[in-house]
Amino acid sequence: MPSLHPDRLLPVDPGVRALARRLYDAVRDLPILSPHGHVDAQLLVDDAPFGDPASLLISPDHYVTRLLHAQGVPLSRLGVGRGPLPEADARAAWAALCEHWPVFRGTPVRYWLESELADIFGVTERPGPDTADAIYDRVAARLAEPAYRPRALFRGFGIEVLATTDDPCADLAAHRTLAHDPDWTARVIPTFRPDRYLEPARDDWTESVARLAAAADTDTSHYDGYLRALEARRRVFVEHGATSADHSHADVGSDPLTHKEAADIYRAALDGTATAAEATAFRRHMLFEMARMSCDDGLVMTLHPAVRRNHHTPTLERHGPDTGHDIPLRVEFTDALRPLLERFGTAEGFQVVLFTLDETVFSREIAPLAGFYPSVYAGAPWWFLDAPDAIRRFRRAVTETAGFSRTSGFVDDTRAFCSIPARHDMSRRLDCGFLAELVAEHRLDEDEALETAVELVTVNPRKAFRL
Repeated sequence: MPSLHPDRLLPVDPGVRALARRLYDAVRDLPILSPHGHVDAQLLVDDAPFGDPASLLISPDHYVTRLLHAQGVPLSRLGVGRGPLPEADARAAWAALCEHWPVFRGTPVRYWLESELADIFGVTERPGPDTADAIYDRVAARLAEPAYRPRALFRGFGIEVLATTDDPCADLAAHRTLAHDPDWTARVIPTFRPDRYLEPARDDWTESVARLAAAADTDTSHYDGYLRALEARRRVFVEHGATSADHSHADVGSDPLTHKEAADIYRAALDGTATAAEATAFRRHMLFEMARMSCDDGLVMTLHPAVRRNHHTPTLERHGPDTGHDIPLRVEFTDALRPLLERFGTAEGFQVVLFTLDETVFSREIAPLAGFYPSVYAGAPWWFLDAPDAIRRFRRAVTETAGFSRTSGFVDDTRAFCSIPARHDMSRRLDCGFLAELVAEHRLDEDEALETAVELVTVNPRKAFRL
């Protein structure tokens, strides 16, 4: 693999590139604020050596596995859902990645993987069938060194804040351990993710409500107790450092019900007699209730709707969720969120970050909402859209209406621990390139562009997520 070019992703025009390079030099080494992700906090508590290269860099990264699966590589060969692999299986997974390296051409996945291999592990060979074993051996040897254990890598990555994503009933023991560890100085904070407890249409909803009752030590046999249990668990998360509550439903409908209507549907749902329409109405009502609770406890709402989860049932049954077959849907924000924003959009203490996988709504809906409501931030492109061209389109679509200050800062949203610095580096390069273009067009002065580049990394995520 040729050495990574220092100007990768920066503008092609030499003059604009020189501007972008100066901006990037000012932000490249700033600490990483990661306000939304899926790395398990227990990884940092245990600080155990990583088992093998494939389990670290391939199996947990659905961006990698989904493209390989599309080429006919079985997920089982890639170790999906299996944890640390025997060496023969790990080498087979690695060989599959290297054999199919060309399928990643032009994708952000290639950028992340190349950055991880070169910047973290010192790999200089391009992955391919002839180099698979040598690269595997190089990475495996590094993983055996103390400098490549999770805590050491975390410090080396320059991460200042890392938010995890957690079930409301989680005991948060790992977060408590880190918070009271005198040798640990970074912030690792939980995020309240209540989706399964708000959707009566789910097959496991009644079991989830029972778990909620036990975790909150509250009777959830009636609607008022259910609300109190959710409020109690949110308070526990706040006490453990949480700053946001994360929501991902089929849509962002937020029409409130009367107390009696909600209580009646809740009772019917527990009895198994609620209709599909009633279950949807209750879920939309509960998103409104989550906004009310956010006004009370200060947790920022983050909304990233419209994903068809687990599109391929046989894969779900064999490998579980979050294995690369969630597919985006179209989504509407303006009317769906109007009830919520009518009530809470200018309320003291309320804040919401709007994400989407449907980039057609960036300029039509999200930017105008963020450009009016003091509580609304436009979330950075994530999942499927956290790619160079999509990030550039986001900046062009949103900035003209909402500016830079109403955007969230980058969100890596990853389970692949070693990809965190590569993803943030990609975002910083692209934002510096966009700012350099504005300077070249005499729409910004260079000192303004520099100030903005720094704020996108250091100020925006703190404001949007109350870090």
